[in-house]
Amino acid sequence: MPHHKKGDKKLLSAWASYDWANSVYFLVISSTIFPLYYGYICGDLTYLEVFGISFKNTALISYVTALAFLVIAFWSPILSGIADYMGNKKRFMQFYCYLGAAACVGLYWFDIQNIYFGLLFYFFALVGAWSSLVFYNSYLPDIAFPEQQNRISARGYALGYIGSVLLLLVNLLMVLKPEIFSIDDNGGDASLKAMRYSFITVGVWWFGFSHIAFYHLPCGNRDKVYTKDIFFNGYRELKSVWNSLKNLSFLKRYLGAFFVFSMALQTVMLVAAYFGEQEISWSGDEKTMGLIISILLIQIIAIFGALMSSRLANRWGNIKTLILLNIIWLVLCISAYFIYEPIEFYIVAGFVGLCMGGIQSVARSTYSQLIPKTLDTTSYFSFYDVAEKVGIVIGMLLYATIDQITGSMRSSVLVFVVFFFVGAILLIRLQRNNNETI
Repeated sequence: MPHHKKGDKKLLSAWASYDWANSVYFLVISSTIFPLYYGYICGDLTYLEVFGISFKNTALISYVTALAFLVIAFWSPILSGIADYMGNKKRFMQFYCYLGAAACVGLYWFDIQNIYFGLLFYFFALVGAWSSLVFYNSYLPDIAFPEQQNRISARGYALGYIGSVLLLLVNLLMVLKPEIFSIDDNGGDASLKAMRYSFITVGVWWFGFSHIAFYHLPCGNRDKVYTKDIFFNGYRELKSVWNSLKNLSFLKRYLGAFFVFSMALQTVMLVAAYFGEQEISWSGDEKTMGLIISILLIQIIAIFGALMSSRLANRWGNIKTLILLNIIWLVLCISAYFIYEPIEFYIVAGFVGLCMGGIQSVARSTYSQLIPKTLDTTSYFSFYDVAEKVGIVIGMLLYATIDQITGSMRSSVLVFVVFFFVGAILLIRLQRNNNETI
């Protein structure tokens, strides 16, 4: 295993390569193929009975998503604390990568008759994908100097978009032309079977390409140190981070703003494809092609959006860039309430792509630059991650409950206008008192 110095180009490229490996889950499964597949297998079943309760199908998947993020928020501090104390955060990153990749393969067997196991595989794929990012993100200040972090963070997102688009194009061809891949369901729906095969391709891609990062990344910052109460070290470190925020007022206020706008951002991104699948008036067989084209449009534009936002942040400053992106997201949520036609959905999708990668990339690099110099970077990023995940839990529960009560996803989307507005106001107040160099 090579030993790279901090800031080494090979090390930075290897770190960014995990975005290439991992992002296929977020595009193919979270954003595109799985929402389509889920819609098709539900068919005319708007409501599904699970554990004796009747759920609207989109509300059900939102509740399962919220539960997964609740588990991540609870469990990741324990594991990140152990990782810091044992100096082997790469091993934990690998575990979650392998769990998520295996669960993606397991989604091949997801169907209505097998709904409980299907939801379990969906649950573990989500837990694996997001939990591995806790450790992945925590490497950023370890491997890159502050002046490199905006650029390498954006490069990671850009690589992720490129890699995931490439695999999605293959999966699109599989779904639309299954005969090219010799996919025959013996008189059944070959396209539906191709969607199930696409879940396997995600698992294999994620598992295979992740080893580029695993080969180059260091295990951690510490030698192994075992203590009798190591299980709770993560929570103690979160408490330590919380206490340290008393002396880091700018970082504390930034985290407050991040919590608010991230709650809205991540929720909207998680449910966007389900919104498009149910709320847009697709004609005939247009839905499959239309949704995939719109998601591809988002990803391709997001490549340029992430890089453009990085340059904008370097020129304007990170906080000003985040304010602008929050305002654009606010307008997009209002627009989504009024769109019904595919062309309108495409236009909104284009603007979503422009802002999606940018706000994530700049938010991550801003936090990386604000945390104090410490060897326990995982603890600070675990705190960041927990804040993000608790926000997602609240956001998904709000979204699912409004969807369940009203029977419409439009009202749910409109609620998040308030969160982007509050996020922008908090960032504006932060900017006015900005004594930092960001």
